[in-house]
Amino acid sequence: MSNEYLFFGSFLLFIVLMLSIDLGLFNKKDHKVSLKEAAVMSFIWVSFALGFYFLLITNGEILHGINNFAQLQEVTTSHLHNITLNPNNYAESLAIYKQNLGLEFITGYVIEYALSVDNIFVMVLIFTAFNVDEKYYHRVLFWGIIGAVLMRFIFIFLGSTLINEFGWILYIFGAFLIYTGITMFISRDEEEKIDTENHKVVRFASRYFSVYPEYVGNKFFIKVDGAKMVTPLFIVLLIVEFTDLIFAVDSIPAIFAVTKDPYIVFFSNIFAILGLRSMFFLLVNVIHKFHYLKVGLAFLLVFIGVKMLAHHWLSLWGFTTMHSLFVILFILTTSIVASLVFPKKD
Repeated sequence: MSNEYLFFGSFLLFIVLMLSIDLGLFNKKDHKVSLKEAAVMSFIWVSFALGFYFLLITNGEILHGINNFAQLQEVTTSHLHNITLNPNNYAESLAIYKQNLGLEFITGYVIEYALSVDNIFVMVLIFTAFNVDEKYYHRVLFWGIIGAVLMRFIFIFLGSTLINEFGWILYIFGAFLIYTGITMFISRDEEEKIDTENHKVVRFASRYFSVYPEYVGNKFFIKVDGAKMVTPLFIVLLIVEFTDLIFAVDSIPAIFAVTKDPYIVFFSNIFAILGLRSMFFLLVNVIHKFHYLKVGLAFLLVFIGVKMLAHHWLSLWGFTTMHSLFVILFILTTSIVASLVFPKKD
């Protein structure tokens, strides 16, 4: 257990360091993020995720402090890894475990990254509806991600505890994902709108906070005649956090369909949401072109839900994490290609 805490603490320290560099070095001044800057940021975060994948497949045993076959078997059993170990060959079994661990991470990462695209649609609506200046997008998203990391931590480890105590919760997660996928498919052509006056978060903030009526640069709080007030930019931040909370209800159960190891769920989740900001700036002006992506995400959620409901039978049939990754990539690639080949008419 001490190994897990050490590994987890090192990971959090790395994330804090990278975010500090991001905010303190590269984004000292508020500015509109260019396409080139977004591309570089995206490349960096994806590179970090791939680097973490290679760390897992080469030294994955350090995550849980595995030193012998008995420990390997215990970890494999407790986290329900769908692999077959050879008790007569520890080295071979460990190699299988590490390859599977890396595969679970990268599959969870792809799922979370894909589902984050739908989040981008909503964020664009939020910023547009509240007339946020583009040079403040990065600031709002940065602090929004800090809150998202904390919420994901609570959700993931609470979910893992519930799954370990009550295995049948997986079936509830599966049914919920199928329902969400079907709902997303049915409403795929509906135009989303945000009511800036009657939004739940706006009503909540108006009731419990003193709200200043105008934006004050990049400030979230100001003092007026000695009284502390929140600015509209803080309200936008609250709405971004609320939106991420809603999306987390879909995305976190989806990754539990791939792995039951809470640390792998957390790592894949965090790398994806850290890359969400740069992906937002990369896609903000072209996201409307991928009009079949929502259909793809709907099929993705349904597939994952079915996988959770039928995980026992799929395991008996030899359906592995690699097969899941192939299906997920096929769904996403098909929806993107279809969007480009059959563009939406104006």
